[in-house]
Amino acid sequence: MPKTDIKIYQDADGTVPLLDWLDSLPDRAKDKCGAVIERLADFGNQLRRPDCDYLSSGIYELRARIGNINYRVFYGFVGKQIILLSHGCTKEKKVPTKEIKRAIGNLQRYKKTPKTHTYRTKEL
Repeated sequence: MPKTDIKIYQDADGTVPLLDWLDSLPDRAKDKCGAVIERLADFGNQLRRPDCDYLSSGIYELRARIGNINYRVFYGFVGKQIILLSHGCTKEKKVPTKEIKRAIGNLQRYKKTPKTHTYRTKEL
């Protein structure tokens, strides 16, 4: 199975919600979220619970937990081999509806203008 291409959503103003959120996390949480993102890249749409779950309207969540804290990274599929990582949040019991709506909007904006909404590293 070919490795899935992971893209990161970028707002039109250049901000990258997922990276901003990850930067705010403790190192251990950052590492755990990075590990589940790697599993997603390796397994693509074959990845199942407990690593991920379907939420609504084409949006899924990657799951990481440290102690009592649940970290979630929202994503959606664009075709068969591209996954768009939208943003992340910390949740207690239920994923907030506003976060799901945000991910749906990000995925729609990406599909409309992928070049504008794809994060690219500033490498030479």
